[in-house]
Amino acid sequence: SMHALLLIAHGSRREASNQEVRELAARLEQIAGDHFDRVIPAFLELAEPDITSGVDLCVESGATTVTAVPYFLSAGRHVASDIPAELEKARLKHRAATIRLSDYLGKHPSLPELLLALALAKSESGTKRLLEQATD
Repeated sequence: SMHALLLIAHGSRREASNQEVRELAARLEQIAGDHFDRVIPAFLELAEPDITSGVDLCVESGATTVTAVPYFLSAGRHVASDIPAELEKARLKHRAATIRLSDYLGKHPSLPELLLALALAKSESGTKRLLEQATD
C-alpha cells in the first residue's frame, strides 16, 4: 500500500515563501525512505495546491494512506479547525483512502532545542560552549 505525506503550510503572497515549502517537501521526500512514497506540499490559502487538491494529488499518485503534517508553530484556528475541516472534505471525496492528521510542528519536543541552536548560532562562543558540553 502506498503512503503519502501531505505537508500543509499556510501559504503566502510571497512566492519565495511558497517555494521554500515546496523545496522542504522535496527534501522530505528524499529522506523519507520506505516510510512515504510521495511528499506533496499543500497550502491553506494564497497558494496552490489547496489542501483538498493536495489530497487529490496524493491519491492520484497511488496513495492509499495520506498523513497530513501541519507546518504550523502554534494551535491557532488554522490548526484547530480549518485544517481538520479541509481534510474532512477530502475524506468524503476519497472514501477508500485513509487520511490521518499528525501533530503540528510546534508540538515537537525538539523545538526548544532548535530555537536554542538558532540563538546560539548568532554567537560563536555560544556554539563553541554547546559543542564542549556535548563532548563532556
